[in-house]
Amino acid sequence: MSTAPDNILEVENIHTFIGEFHILEGVSVSVPRGSITVLLGRNGAGKTTTLRSIIGLTPPRSGEIRFNGQPLRGRRPHAIARMGIGYVPEKRIIFRDLTVAQNLQIAERKKGDLAGKTDFIFGLFPDLKRLYHLPGGHLSGGQQQMLAVARALVADNDLLLIDEPSEGLAPVIIEQMMGAIRQLSARTTVLLVEQNFQVASHLAERYVIIEEGVSVHAGLMTDLVHDPELIKTTLGVA
Repeated sequence: MSTAPDNILEVENIHTFIGEFHILEGVSVSVPRGSITVLLGRNGAGKTTTLRSIIGLTPPRSGEIRFNGQPLRGRRPHAIARMGIGYVPEKRIIFRDLTVAQNLQIAERKKGDLAGKTDFIFGLFPDLKRLYHLPGGHLSGGQQQMLAVARALVADNDLLLIDEPSEGLAPVIIEQMMGAIRQLSARTTVLLVEQNFQVASHLAERYVIIEEGVSVHAGLMTDLVHDPELIKTTLGVA
């Protein structure tokens, strides 16, 4: 299988197991370069496992994953990351005892990465400049999410995998996060998991719907928002 020039990522019919449980039973995702693409589906559908399969944390047993035309299946997560993929896991996983500065510094792949990105990061998330020397555990939930995203921006990444960026956030922080993702998408491609359909529909240009470990629908978000029956039957959203 070859990757189309306009697609930075091709996931083709992957099957992923966690222990003996067959979580992904045939997921395919195409991500056009320079786009925001969102994975949609009910809780437990396999969206997070799809991201973890791409980055190599739960490697698929079969199927193909290609990034910039290069195969990913069988590579270790650190090797995949070095190819230019950033990963922002769900649940705002940061080092709570390290300062904001230290959380960002350890995301460097080479010396000087952070120095070259601070203006961009602080432009997206001004709070992080003000809180730069505070421990991560002292930040609010929204600020911790900002830090989690910012860490993925320190190194040069062509693709960002972002899992549930709006989960548990206040509406005003969700708006700020959406604005930041729109801005960073001008510099890098984004593959997003988002349970909040309103957020997803305002951010993404393309969508893939996953049901019980299988990708069942994909297309333009503008078409999906005008198909209330599909939204209701696959996502349970009125």
